[in-house]
Amino acid sequence: MPGISFNIQMSNAPFEIRIPDLIRNGLLVWVLLAIILLVGLVTSVYTVPAESEGVVLRFGKAQKDKVQPGLHFKLPFGIDDVYVLPVKRQLKQEYGFATAGATNPSQATDRRVRDREKSMLTGDLNAAEVEWIVQYRINDPEKFLFKVLDPEGTLRYVSESVMRTVVGDRTVDEVITIGRQEIEDSARSLLEDAVDKYNLGVSIDLVQLQNVNPPVPVQASFNEVNQAQQERERMINEAQGEYNKEVPVASGVAEQKIEAAEGYALKRVNEAEGDVARFNSRFKEYEKAPEVTRSRLYLEAMKEVLPQTGKKIILDEGASQVLPLLQLQAEQPGGRGGIGR
Repeated sequence: MPGISFNIQMSNAPFEIRIPDLIRNGLLVWVLLAIILLVGLVTSVYTVPAESEGVVLRFGKAQKDKVQPGLHFKLPFGIDDVYVLPVKRQLKQEYGFATAGATNPSQATDRRVRDREKSMLTGDLNAAEVEWIVQYRINDPEKFLFKVLDPEGTLRYVSESVMRTVVGDRTVDEVITIGRQEIEDSARSLLEDAVDKYNLGVSIDLVQLQNVNPPVPVQASFNEVNQAQQERERMINEAQGEYNKEVPVASGVAEQKIEAAEGYALKRVNEAEGDVARFNSRFKEYEKAPEVTRSRLYLEAMKEVLPQTGKKIILDEGASQVLPLLQLQAEQPGGRGGIGR
């Protein structure tokens, strides 16, 4: 076979390497070019998953147009670089605890780190163990990629700082019991301001407290205090219920008695006014004819009094004996006895 050969002496035996004529004819160059083109074609195809967007860097400069989900092509050999971000998916960071199988790379995996995160000091100088989550979305891919070196790690540090600030402004009772909602709202507001200030390119959807407990050495004592407070609240609620039950009844009875008293007062006033009017009318008649009016009043009074006196005996001023008259009390059958009624 014609070609170029080299003789290499190795030990005592000659070794011959022959280069085919295809090198001289340029076929190897074409083969190498074909391999390069194939590699370039394979590396220029990429896919953006659903719920994601791609950011293309051409010669290190970000392009304005975002790449939507689907199959796309880019310039090979490092001319174009593509960063794919899940901009339509809600992401989550956990603090003070870790869910099994969590995929967030900034999630704390060391137990000592988680214990440090959740150990906090309240405003009344009591200790509390606070666990919480932050749910967020990537709303500006360029800021997320290029403004901060580690945006998710920065978000984690900022969230911890904000939560320590909010917890440090409240008592341990507010943190563990009655103030959870207020803490979540305040922490979310402060965290939104912080991520905007640092240009992290994310929006905060939710800050939610999980387990909030006193430290383990004092947890039993705290539970006893908490049970006593719950018992107190129960008794207050029961008393309030009895109050709400009895007060309306008493108020109704009082209103009824007041209305009855007002009605009686109105009746007495009307009767008094009637008596006054009647007296004034009679007094006017009396002034016109005193003797006649006096006699008329006397007769009217006697007319009302005499029927109530029962049997009566009327004697003449000149009568000297009464006994014969008493026999008149006897009645004949079917007759009527008595003298005057």
